[in-house]
Amino acid sequence: MNHTTPLPGDSAPALRFRVLGGEAFDLSDAKSENITAIFFYRGVHCPICKSQLEELSGKLEAFHKLGVEVRAVSMDSHERAERQATEWNVGALPIGYGLSEESARAWSLFISAKAKDPEPDRFAEPGIAVLYPDGRVYALHLQNVPFARPRLDDLLGGLKFIIENDYPVRGSVQAGN
Repeated sequence: MNHTTPLPGDSAPALRFRVLGGEAFDLSDAKSENITAIFFYRGVHCPICKSQLEELSGKLEAFHKLGVEVRAVSMDSHERAERQATEWNVGALPIGYGLSEESARAWSLFISAKAKDPEPDRFAEPGIAVLYPDGRVYALHLQNVPFARPRLDDLLGGLKFIIENDYPVRGSVQAGN
């Protein structure tokens, strides 16, 4: 299967998922003031995801002050997501679960097969999607490994700069053009 990535400036792929303790999320209904940031994470088995989402939870107010709506989602089942809710300190961070492999592939997330316990049979590797309120892609940060993720303070600083300076989309020229 080929790996293709939506280009910045293009309409984002559809995205729908269930949220623990809340209403389901549908990107087509998202109404952020400035930006929606979707954090795709590996699942409850990943200690680096735990650290990132716990840090993200502590920075939610900073994101909201910028007019940035934040969501996190994995391919975990409801049961694994519930386990995460009890084992991780994610506060008010909306935690999505049940992302389909088809949807993960539409977002160009790398898919891994179980290599050891306690990993699920298949899961998406991490990524961050930064989206305009109209659903167009501003930026995608995709990884095929769990480590070396963007620092959240760097992301916050970048988002602030983008918003304050109406910084244009970059990287939208297709290969070969």
